[in-house]
Amino acid sequence: MLTELAISDFAIVDQLELELGSGMTAITGETGAGKSILLGALGLCLGERADSGSVRHGQARADLSARFDISKLPAARDWLTSRELPSDECLLRRVMTRSGRSKAWINGQPVTISDLKSLGETLIEIHGQHAHQALLHEETHLRLLDDLAGHRQSVSLLGELYRQWQSTRRKLKRLADDGDEQRARRQLLRYQVEELDQLGLGDEELASLENEQGDLAHAETRLAETQFAMDCCDGEDGGALPMLHQAVQRLGELHGSERGGLANVIGLLGDACIQLEEASRELGQVMSSIELDPERLAWVEQRMGEVHRIARKHHVMPEEVPALHQRLSEELAGLEGGEDDLEALAEEAESLKGQWRELAESVSQARQSAASRFAEEVQQQLAFLAMGKATFEVEVSRRDSASPDGMDRVRFLIAANAGQPPRPLAKVASGGELSRISLAIQVIAAQHSTIPSLVFDEVDVGVSGATAEIVGQLLRRLGSNGQVLTVTHLPQVAAQAHQHLHIHKQDEDDTTLTRMTLLDEAGRVGELARLLGGVKLSDQTLAHAREMLNASQHPRH
Repeated sequence: MLTELAISDFAIVDQLELELGSGMTAITGETGAGKSILLGALGLCLGERADSGSVRHGQARADLSARFDISKLPAARDWLTSRELPSDECLLRRVMTRSGRSKAWINGQPVTISDLKSLGETLIEIHGQHAHQALLHEETHLRLLDDLAGHRQSVSLLGELYRQWQSTRRKLKRLADDGDEQRARRQLLRYQVEELDQLGLGDEELASLENEQGDLAHAETRLAETQFAMDCCDGEDGGALPMLHQAVQRLGELHGSERGGLANVIGLLGDACIQLEEASRELGQVMSSIELDPERLAWVEQRMGEVHRIARKHHVMPEEVPALHQRLSEELAGLEGGEDDLEALAEEAESLKGQWRELAESVSQARQSAASRFAEEVQQQLAFLAMGKATFEVEVSRRDSASPDGMDRVRFLIAANAGQPPRPLAKVASGGELSRISLAIQVIAAQHSTIPSLVFDEVDVGVSGATAEIVGQLLRRLGSNGQVLTVTHLPQVAAQAHQHLHIHKQDEDDTTLTRMTLLDEAGRVGELARLLGGVKLSDQTLAHAREMLNASQHPRH
């Protein structure tokens, strides 16, 4: 239930906070006073499209919020819980800037506008003043009948099955149409993958081959140069190491003063001998590790040549060949068994079609059953609305083709006068009749709704007199079981309300602002009198208004 609506700098409202309760609340005011502002603000909180022109003149932004009591709305609590939002309360907030930007929050958490709309559908139903125009469209008839039948979940599942069925059919057709092309592609891929399988190039193999080829190709040169270096160190003919040993020996044979100043030199020469001996040993180890293998070198170069050939053939770099192999293999795997895919898809499409048809038959039976009940209840309401001679029918017939919502076509038919065959609403009903028919249908729809908060925006257009009083009684009856907000120009309707909200303009400091007041009994009498007799109120008009209010609030049984 809507418990509070707060409006700031919206249209011609500066600041407004309304507390709302259960029952029927009438909303009245002179034309142009701003009744639409109230519903417009509520609609924006429920995710309707924003207009930057709605920001009050001279202000940077409009701030709107609506608070709901959801203690008896499990669908709303489940919606909040599924999105990890607090579910102990429900506060919708919408802010619009003059630049056209819009932001939204639910319970203080930023959300998208579509989230507001989705949650709003579980909180409140708005029946607009142009709802009777929607009744001229058959899709509205189908939706209303499904709402009354209470099988929304089945219809939703029906739509999902239909979409899966059609998607599978499209895949099947695409595979069949592309059969020849895919077979050619599959044959080419088999040849390419087989060639790459035979090559069997590992991920790091090419780098390893390049390193090995470099080692093998330069092995002979490395061996010769290493041998030369070793001969320079320790060769029998002219090697540095034997000559250093002779120098150390001869200097070491000097005695006494003959060795003066040579001790340090002898030490350095000894260290040099040790270094040369170590270098000579390492050169020997290197020489022993060098292998001359012409056959291996030839194999490595042949292997590398094959890799480069295949890379050129596929227009990729040699190092990209392993990735190419994987990609082509995956594509081939996806195309293999194409005939099996066709058969499997055909079976899946047939299965989905069968499931859809079975559920569509069940939904159709539920619609047939609900149609007679719907027609009977609307017929009763039409009698209340001074159309007792009218005949209302709900026709459920088969479509020419399958659709997401089943196999049924639903039409509302009316015979406004006795003795005439029922015909579609658009071809029969006059403006006033259509308004009353629309109201009857909306009342029935509201009675079967699981949402306790209902808004009726001038749905009583086109009725008057005793019929208007009956409309008020119907709305009051709905409000007795929940919450009804109704915008009206009819005193007979406003008098039936449990609460009465009056909207009026007020000039302040060269600015026109909208004010909204919850009327007490005296205020209600005055507003009903205005609705009855205009601006100048006579004692008779006031007395009539007081009598009307007393009769409505304390009906005789």
